[in-house]
Amino acid sequence: MDWIYNGILKNKDKHFKVRKLETEDLETILDVQKQVVAALHNQATLQPLTSEEFRYILEGNGLMIGAFVEETLIAFRALLIPVMDEEHLGRDIGLEDEELPKVIYQEISNVLPDYRGNQLQKILASVIMEELGRSQLPFRYVCCTVAPFNIPSLKDKFAQDMQIAALKEKYGGQLRYIFVKDLENGETSDRKETTFILMSDIESQQEKLGEGWRGIRMEEKDGDILVKYVR
Repeated sequence: MDWIYNGILKNKDKHFKVRKLETEDLETILDVQKQVVAALHNQATLQPLTSEEFRYILEGNGLMIGAFVEETLIAFRALLIPVMDEEHLGRDIGLEDEELPKVIYQEISNVLPDYRGNQLQKILASVIMEELGRSQLPFRYVCCTVAPFNIPSLKDKFAQDMQIAALKEKYGGQLRYIFVKDLENGETSDRKETTFILMSDIESQQEKLGEGWRGIRMEEKDGDILVKYVR
């Protein structure tokens, strides 16, 4: 078995190992997802994947990695090569049709409740992006969706230098931020204008995004969550 990363869980003082996941891991993956969903205070913040969607990724349409303590899967992360349909996230962020094949999705990321607080999301994000780089696949844009106020997932995306490029309804009417990371040109240092908008102020955020602003981080002030936008 080819392990691609080894580490230590600081909160547990246990070793863990990471490897690519395969179709034989499907039932275990579904069990981890079930436990994660059951522990959520607001289940609308996570869009679980179906067995068929996981199988689609595992059969060569993306990449999945998992962290194990001994033989137990405790966390996983996935990248998905999307189909070219009308819901394609590249369209949501304004890419031209010829650019859509360069988009890969950063899909679901799950950590068992007992193993949170060990930066596993951050570690697996780094590992899976390194694996993507080694694959030499022709992807330039990494996209994903996150629900407003899903703070752990938002922190995860901002920590990877992903940017909010759109805010709209997806998945049958659920409001989502559309994040993107341009692997060739992700700099924002040349953007001179800055503003902070309450995360709860959906209309103002959508207006700024429509004018070409990008959300690059969030912060808490006086009990409110604000998003920093630049242009």
